Amino acid sequence: MSEVGHDLHAAFPQDAAILHSLKLEDAHYREVAARYHDTTREISRIESGIEASSDERLENLKKERLAMLDEVAGLIAARKVQTAE
Repeated sequence: MSEVGHDLHAAFPQDAAILHSLKLEDAHYREVAARYHDTTREISRIESGIEASSDERLENLKKERLAMLDEVAGLIAARKVQTAE
């Protein structure tokens, strides 16, 4: 499986401008985005057979990626509240 579709802009296409501003202004977002990218690449390597891993490890990575998506969604929601005020 490719990383296509697991990019943060693909996950939140309606919030591209917010993602861009977070990338420029929020160090925590940059850290989460980098970990998300690295985790997605690792999942992709495992699923394509390039890297060996147990099923448990793969499932844990997918859970971590989902948690990071939730965190990014929270950051987006917080930014929307800030800009609405």
